[in-house]
Amino acid sequence: QVQLVESGGGLVQAGKSLRLSCAASGRTFSTYGMGWFRQAPGKEREFVAAITWSDGMTYYGDSVKGRFIISRVNAKNTLQMNSLKPEDTAIYYCAYSTYYSGTDAEHYEYWGQGTQVTVSS
Repeated sequence: QVQLVESGGGLVQAGKSLRLSCAASGRTFSTYGMGWFRQAPGKEREFVAAITWSDGMTYYGDSVKGRFIISRVNAKNTLQMNSLKPEDTAIYYCAYSTYYSGTDAEHYEYWGQGTQVTVSS
């Protein structure tokens, strides 16, 4: 019922910024929360950020606090990534839930296909 399309990934130098977007289509009026997770080769999936649609409450993983900002408008959310580090290199996945917002990947019902972010040193 919901389709997610990520955009904005690419290659960027350390210390620079990049902005990812996730556009939702379909039954978007049921949005409760949207989030971002990332996964690098050989590493476990890691929570990055999430936002509750009703009140804009945000959640951030410890590794990105103070550097990344998630926001939302209409059926889209944006992840502003600042002061990027090589360890931020990963595939970033957008996630959507009709009832949850937070850090637990199990509660997100829909997922995008991911967008690659590569940060060079």
